Amino acid sequence: MCYYLLGLTSRSFARVIQELTPELKDVICVFYLVLRGLDTIEDDMTIEVNKKVDLLKNFHKFNYQKGWTFTESGPNEKDRVLLEQYDIVIEKYLQLDPKYQTVIDDICQKMGEGMSEFCLNEKPSTIENYYLYTYYVAGLVGIGLSRIFSASGLEDPSVAEKTELADSMGRFLQKTNIIRDFLEDYEDGRKFWPDEVWKKFIPEDTEGDIGILLKENYNCCAMATLNYLCIDAFQHVIDVLEYLSSLKDKTVFNFCAIPQV
Repeated sequence: MCYYLLGLTSRSFARVIQELTPELKDVICVFYLVLRGLDTIEDDMTIEVNKKVDLLKNFHKFNYQKGWTFTESGPNEKDRVLLEQYDIVIEKYLQLDPKYQTVIDDICQKMGEGMSEFCLNEKPSTIENYYLYTYYVAGLVGIGLSRIFSASGLEDPSVAEKTELADSMGRFLQKTNIIRDFLEDYEDGRKFWPDEVWKKFIPEDTEGDIGILLKENYNCCAMATLNYLCIDAFQHVIDVLEYLSSLKDKTVFNFCAIPQV
């Protein structure tokens, strides 16, 4: 049933997760679903902000509460079914080796805390906050995966120690998603393109929010912003390649490499 939920919620990872070795397949599937559940809470703009913050900060604890589900997602939240059937994920999580539970719990807690900071404040408005946000929602994922790979014995312990490279690999994927999903996010009331970036390219006296980039007479400004964010994402490519070169297991390599292209 977890793989059914995986197929419903994943665009990039469903297939590569199922091609992992038996030692890792279930672990990574659960890791993905736990963080997707957390992300679904964060993305849902219908949840009152203080309630959302409480859910994000405590989400890691729900993984130890048998039968816990969440049925208050907005009607248009595409991944609401995951939270409505989250008890299935909990059941599988509790069956994992404690060494994997420890990693998943730690990353989920840190990510929830980070997400809650950006719920109480504006989504990334400065370049500095953009970097911090991508660390919380993706860099931590890369770090957690590296710890799981090493804990499995399929990769050297040194892989878990490559935190800067793992962080960079996660951020690269997240930044490309943010660039690609601009319109969908904007229409749903979310914004991740930093104000500090797009405001560089429009006249100083221009009024309006980031939606101004969708207007035809601001095409040049939109393209300049897009180019800036793409170049920023490309800075991670060397780290990604270095990280991939350190992996020994073919299925782990494919899992990390395929979503990057």
